[in-house]
Amino acid sequence: VIEETHFPLPDYDGRLDNSFAVHQLYTTANFASKSYLVGFLTGGLNLQVEHHLFPKICSIHYRNISDIVEKTAREYNQPYFSFSFPHSVKSHYNYLKKMGKEEYLHDNQTDAKQKLQMQG
Repeated sequence: VIEETHFPLPDYDGRLDNSFAVHQLYTTANFASKSYLVGFLTGGLNLQVEHHLFPKICSIHYRNISDIVEKTAREYNQPYFSFSFPHSVKSHYNYLKKMGKEEYLHDNQTDAKQKLQMQG
């Protein structure tokens, strides 16, 4: 989880705005995607976008399809998040720090309560 990804909330009927594939592009990010070592050590999970889009494909193929997925996402003006390992660690840290702050917790609890009241 990093700062750049999105966390869309469902509408009143519990539906999300995007299709499954587009939702994955907004909510996942790759890290160190060109590193063979990181790919080996993580079992290909550094290619989160491809892992989420194609969970039944063996991870050894993620690197081969990542360029196709990125090109297709760009062609359709969709996000494709891919960052260096240091950037990803820093962004993850920053996101966790932000989530732990009182105002973040209060804002998200207020949003959740409002959604529940609307559905109630």
